[in-house]
Amino acid sequence: MNALARHNAARQRPPAWERRVPRFLPQQTASVSAADALEGAHPLADAIVNAGLQRRANEIAAAFDTIEPELRAIASAQFEDGFVEPAAARLKASLGIDVPPETLRATWSAPLDARKLYAECVLGTFCRLVDRSFDRDLATLSEGESAQDLIRRWGFHAVDITPCADGRLSGVVDYILRVPPAVVVSRLSHAGAMFDVEDALRTWETVELRRYRESRPNPASEPTRFLKIGVYHYSSVDPDREGCAAHGSDAGRAASSLLERLDDFARAVELTHCCGATVATLLCGVDTDTDALRVHVPDASGRASVSRWVDNRALYASTKMLARDGAKNAIRDAVAACAGVAAGDRLTEGMRWFCGYLLKNNLSQMEAVRARHGGSYADRGHTERLAIVGDALDDVQLRNLAFQAQMETVEEGAADLDVGVRVLRGVHEPRGLAVPILAHFRYDARVPSARARARERALRLRDAIIARYARLAESGLLHVRAVVRGGDGAPLETVHAHAAENRA
Repeated sequence: MNALARHNAARQRPPAWERRVPRFLPQQTASVSAADALEGAHPLADAIVNAGLQRRANEIAAAFDTIEPELRAIASAQFEDGFVEPAAARLKASLGIDVPPETLRATWSAPLDARKLYAECVLGTFCRLVDRSFDRDLATLSEGESAQDLIRRWGFHAVDITPCADGRLSGVVDYILRVPPAVVVSRLSHAGAMFDVEDALRTWETVELRRYRESRPNPASEPTRFLKIGVYHYSSVDPDREGCAAHGSDAGRAASSLLERLDDFARAVELTHCCGATVATLLCGVDTDTDALRVHVPDASGRASVSRWVDNRALYASTKMLARDGAKNAIRDAVAACAGVAAGDRLTEGMRWFCGYLLKNNLSQMEAVRARHGGSYADRGHTERLAIVGDALDDVQLRNLAFQAQMETVEEGAADLDVGVRVLRGVHEPRGLAVPILAHFRYDARVPSARARARERALRLRDAIIARYARLAESGLLHVRAVVRGGDGAPLETVHAHAAENRA
């Protein structure tokens, strides 16, 4: 029996730190029946989707909550003979990741670099979950119809979503809005949701060119529009401290700044392209304490106002005791009243039905928060595990999982990156742990040399992050991994700083 095995066999019972329920792990599973889930629930809550999303959330949370107990266990045996191989095997079995042997080598005079090891395990676990390929098709149906077809029927062929980079919006697409990924052509996060107008313009141009050249997702001759959604956030419980850090926890400033940016984008499309080119825009807010949605419904002229919205917290309360059809009618009436039009107004019908669709979806999320957390999350602040910079990674979504900041270079995204590092330092440093950062870029495998260029960008971004936070990196309080991916569904590939390898 080797040293690590002898150590484990000698333990009579798990120590207190292993017996304790992890902070992020739900205290019960989601293996409830649909009938049980519906008991006392909102009439429009989708129990089947809620249960599926909760199972996914449990798996993701459990994967990360396993890391610290496992590292504590192996750390206590790090000076034993033959430690490296069984320790690596244990981490492979428990976490499902391969830890480089050099990361596990230790002597009494040079013990394990626990900060680096923890960060490596966090990043490795996230990458494993991405490769796990979760089913993200739970939102493809709405009232028994294809959500993609309904959204097109309401006049929109593509949806571009820009939330704030705050980790509490990590589940904005799958959980809070529940828009099917098939219609989401872009989801880029920025601090305060302050997206780059020129980048958004290029995304629109790419989508429209595909419509003209390939009739995807529909022919350019069809009278549908590109919809840009901006999502800010606020806190109903602690508005002065737990709102958007990029806007000083000022919800009014967050909303007005984002609305101005949306208006700039719409004007950019109109002024730079001919033939009456237009887009639709929608401003939404999220209460990060309850996941309740606030939709600033545009009026008859297509204009939104920061002072006019439908609040889903109020809508939940007013429709909770109604029959299903009555609740749906109440949503339609509330949206029409917010727009200042009659419920049967044909000119605004498409946008109003889409707003109602988001509100109905969000009622299910509010119901899930009510059932699991009593209506409001206990962790109102930041508990993010890592930061993702470069290109977005949406495959693994969970509230407070990751701070996402999309950028090509550190110079371009310095403000967003500084916010993210500050947030994650507040989470990890009190525990003596490093900030884990994933520098990620996508490439199109059909384009010659695209992989090599993506690898170079990932390494360049990684090195620039380390240089910007040199003191943190040198003290072991910041760890960055560079990865690339050849499109949706492809595995993540770690990029190492070896010149010969990167020329491949």
